[in-house]
Amino acid sequence: MNQDTLIERRFGHRARLALSPAGVLKTDGQAHAARTMWNLLHAWWQMMPKEKRTLGHADAAIRQAREDIDFLAALPAQAAQAVLKTYFQAWKNCWDGRADAPNFKGRFRTVMSVDIPQGRDLNITRVHRRWGMANVPKVGRVRFRWTKDLPVGKHADGQNRITGARLVKDALGWHIAFRVQALEAKPDRHQGSDVGIDVGVTVPIALSDGGTYEHDDWLTGKEQAKLLRLEQRAAQRKAHRKPGEHTSRRLHHTYDQIAGLRAKAKRRALDWQHQTTTTIARTYGTVVVEALTITNVVKSARGTIEEPGKNVAQKSGLNRSISGEAWGRTVAMLTYKTARHAGTLVRVPAPGTSRRCSVCGLTTPGSRESQAVFVCKNPDCGWSGNADHNAARNVLHLYRMGLALIPAAGRAVVRRAKRVKPATAR
Repeated sequence: MNQDTLIERRFGHRARLALSPAGVLKTDGQAHAARTMWNLLHAWWQMMPKEKRTLGHADAAIRQAREDIDFLAALPAQAAQAVLKTYFQAWKNCWDGRADAPNFKGRFRTVMSVDIPQGRDLNITRVHRRWGMANVPKVGRVRFRWTKDLPVGKHADGQNRITGARLVKDALGWHIAFRVQALEAKPDRHQGSDVGIDVGVTVPIALSDGGTYEHDDWLTGKEQAKLLRLEQRAAQRKAHRKPGEHTSRRLHHTYDQIAGLRAKAKRRALDWQHQTTTTIARTYGTVVVEALTITNVVKSARGTIEEPGKNVAQKSGLNRSISGEAWGRTVAMLTYKTARHAGTLVRVPAPGTSRRCSVCGLTTPGSRESQAVFVCKNPDCGWSGNADHNAARNVLHLYRMGLALIPAAGRAVVRRAKRVKPATAR
């Protein structure tokens, strides 16, 4: 195949690990050692003068720390080097304005993770249809769920391979996130039609062609009842704890059960979003969404002491529902999936799309009678229909009128060009 028709694609794939109890203890020890290594590097950085804050001096410091502190030896040497590189990269991101300054990592608020920088160390094999095996340094051979074909064995070469992985722990247990590099055929321009999308709470995704994508509650009725009992139990046990007293093991166990149920709900939400956005990206050539500033949408209505807000409880419940739908994550998925299928994602201005009639184009007060029904109050129009589909058609109409905003990638390029021009002129 001609090299001009091929493109390099880098992506991640996450799979659940099936660790034995002994393997869990070993992996937990590596994660705690990695977090401690980060904290030691942070303390070293604050004590050293600027001229000695170099990669060589830091490397010598962590080598000495691994000799002096016994439990740091649980962390493989390459994983320790990865912590060092990640810490220095965090400072570079801070200096470039892309992130905040690195900080101390607490035991309970930090995600437990261990990096495996070299893909060749994994030695991945497929056992059968459902399971694969990977080598985790200082843990051994570990099974993981095989849910996606990976470039291993005879399918791996210099251009199609796994470049590394990362072990990550959440409330459901340990997972492995592979870093995959693949050479794929460049897709032809997507020939699908244009579609506008309106996101909401009652109807999560409404399309301008009349289609909708909806879902049930992320937890079943029994699971919701169990979550409520656990939250009540945690509140009671927390109320009986004396000031300054350590959290009991029972309360920690209750917190773990609550986190497990919430993680299960999030996993189901992610699965629904992935399936829905993949279907949309495959079906339509141009996807048009609203340029929403979600932080403004979910702003609290509490107000101030001088000017207290109204309907605070109702607005708080709406904010929780909006956050649960994760509109920003849906748009982020659509962004890279439309690009992968040679489609286009376009953002248009959001104000007025839900109050404007998609037939006559006028905004008449009182047209949005309810959450679900739109009835145009214009005497010359009088159109009525589903409010979400009406908003989606308005979103698509703004794009066809040429009112599209610059896509995220294009906006970044324009900003860089503006910074470069004055320097070139000088």
